[in-house]
Parts: sequence; structure tokens; C-alpha cells
Amino acid sequence: MDFDYTATQNEMRAAVRALCAQFGDEYWRKLDEQNAYPEQFVQAMTKAGWLGALIPEEYGGSGLSMLDASLILQEVNHTGANGIACHAQMYTMGSVLRHGSDEQKQKYLPKIANGSLRLQAFGVTEPDAGSNTLRIKTFAKKVNGGYVINGQKMWTSRYFQSDLYLLITRTTPYEEAAKKTDGLTLFLVDIKKAGSSLKATPIRTMINHQTNQVFIDNLEVSDDDRIGEEGKGFYYLLDSLNAERIIATGEILGNGKWFIERASRYASDRVVFDRPIGANQGVQFPIARAHMNLEAAELMRNKAAFLFDQGKPCGTEGNMVKYLASEAAWEAAEAAMTTYGGFGVACEYDIERKWKETRLFRTAPIANNLVLAQIAQHTLGMPRSY
Repeated sequence: MDFDYTATQNEMRAAVRALCAQFGDEYWRKLDEQNAYPEQFVQAMTKAGWLGALIPEEYGGSGLSMLDASLILQEVNHTGANGIACHAQMYTMGSVLRHGSDEQKQKYLPKIANGSLRLQAFGVTEPDAGSNTLRIKTFAKKVNGGYVINGQKMWTSRYFQSDLYLLITRTTPYEEAAKKTDGLTLFLVDIKKAGSSLKATPIRTMINHQTNQVFIDNLEVSDDDRIGEEGKGFYYLLDSLNAERIIATGEILGNGKWFIERASRYASDRVVFDRPIGANQGVQFPIARAHMNLEAAELMRNKAAFLFDQGKPCGTEGNMVKYLASEAAWEAAEAAMTTYGGFGVACEYDIERKWKETRLFRTAPIANNLVLAQIAQHTLGMPRSY
């Protein structure tokens, strides 16, 4: 069994690092101060072809593997950048690729690959339905030639940087569905064409992350905007969620490794009471422990990505690796913050910026407590706890 990355993957990682070197700490720090979107960075990633990594070559993409895609974002965050600004462009197209019609694939995938169309907005969560997607209330009523949609979504990120909106709705009320996983339908909505039927209101957060609540008022879509069969949207959605968790894990691992390197270097250089603070076990042990946990999480990520690329079930592994990586990265963030002491909250050192970003991953794209509940019930056979 070979645990090494291939020469091609290492070359790819080096190329990503070289691109990110053009956007150093000062670039990200300034954007953080202005609460601004990294448009230049996203354009550079698009032009280099990294955001089209998972799109097959026949549609203008690179045709890379899920592991490759996760490694790309791992390197992005390892440099101190923030891949969450554009990571959805890599995986949201998966529903179109795997379940869309030939016409939809030909129409959208080449433009998503070259960046002339952005598909980054993903409408799933609602005010009264967080992780319980089956309880969403946004409803698509069937009419002649299409549907009329009404409802509300929360935490739709990058809406104002998107041309297309991937939207999950109910087409059968929850109470009337034969199976509770039936009756959900997935649509691909042209935001500009939708006009005033879609209204997004930004939600200010503690990190520089553009996210919104979206009000949907008599949105008219055609049958051609539906992805796959009516009522099967939940199963299509799972494909995107598994990809999201594996890709996000790359970002999480990158953050964790960034913290480990910064903290190790600072602990070795910072002298207090005539000795480097890194000579104290109280400083070095938390860093070492976080490093080991990150290494273990990376191996688990590679397994989950392998299963995804083989077309095998990977929901359990995707959830587990997101949990393991986010806990290890948060452990690294806390170790770095403690190591830097007062300087950890000083913006010029960037620890506080990445610390805030890393905390988000314990909650999104799935809450860690929900992962534990799912593993306990579905993997270990214990009674349902929620």
C-alpha cells in the first residue's frame, strides 16, 4: 500500500502554492478588514483551471480526481489563503454532471469550467430546517411547463458572486411523502433571469465570508431547469454533500498545517526567561498532539476520496473525516493562539483571522455533534438520539 502522493500530485500542489504566493498575508488581511470578496484570487484560480478540476475534459475541465480537488484546496489554505471563497465552484456542478440531462451538461459545464458562469450558490438550509433537510418548506408547485417556487433559504453563501443557484425544494409535502426522503426536487436557477423573484439579504458574520438569507417569491422555472426526476432531489443532493465534505476537509487540513508551522516557528524563536518558549512541554505538547491528529485525519481523507473516486459509498467516511479534521485543526488553532499569547489577537500576525475561519468548520458543512449522532446510530447500531 502506497501512502505517498504521486509526482503529478506533488507538481500540482507546487503550482497551487506558486499561485497563492501572489496573494500573501497582507492581501487577505486587507480583505478581512474591508469584509471584501477575493475577486482577484478567484479569477486567478479560475484562469489556472483549478476550479474546474472535477469537470471532465470533454466539457472543458481537467478531469481530476476527488483527492486531487481536495489537495488543491489543502494547498490553498496551507498558504494562509481562504479557499472557502470559491470552493463551491468545484463541487456544486456535481449534481449537473451526474444527474443532469445531456442538454444541461452541454449548456452549463463548459462555461462553469472556464469561469464564464459561476455556480457557487447552494440553497439548502432554511430558518426552521438546519441539518434536517427533509423538513424544508420551500415548495415548488407544478404548473404547465414548469414550476412556481416560494420559500426562504438561509446561509446561502457567495450568492452575489454567482450566476446560477442550485436550489432544493419540496414538490410533495413532508406529511404526504411515501418515504420521507422522497418528494424533494433539485433545480438550477438562472439568478439574473429570476430577477425580483429572488431577493438576497447579506448576513454579517464574524469572519470575512459572504453569506445570505434568500427570499423566494413566485419564482417561475421551467421543466428544463429541473435536474433529474421530480421527487428524487434528496438523493442527488447527497452526491454534492459527500463531495463538499471531502473537499472542505482539504481546506481544514490546510488550515491546521498552517497553524502548526506558524506555532512551531514562533515557539522556537520567541525567548522568554532566557529560553525559547518551545522548550516548555506546556507549549510544545499541544502543538505536537495537534500535528499527529492532523496527520491521521489526512489519511482518513485520502480513504474517503478514494471511495468517492471508485464510485463506492462514502457518506460515513466523508462525515468522519470532516469531524476528525475539524477537531484537529481547531486543536492546532487553539495551540497557536496560546503559543502566540497576546500577539495571537493582533491582526498583523494573522492568527486571529485563521482562528475564526477554522472555528466555522466545527459547525459547517455539518455540525460535529450530528456526525457523532449519525455514526452512533448508523455505524454502531445504537438507538437514535435525535
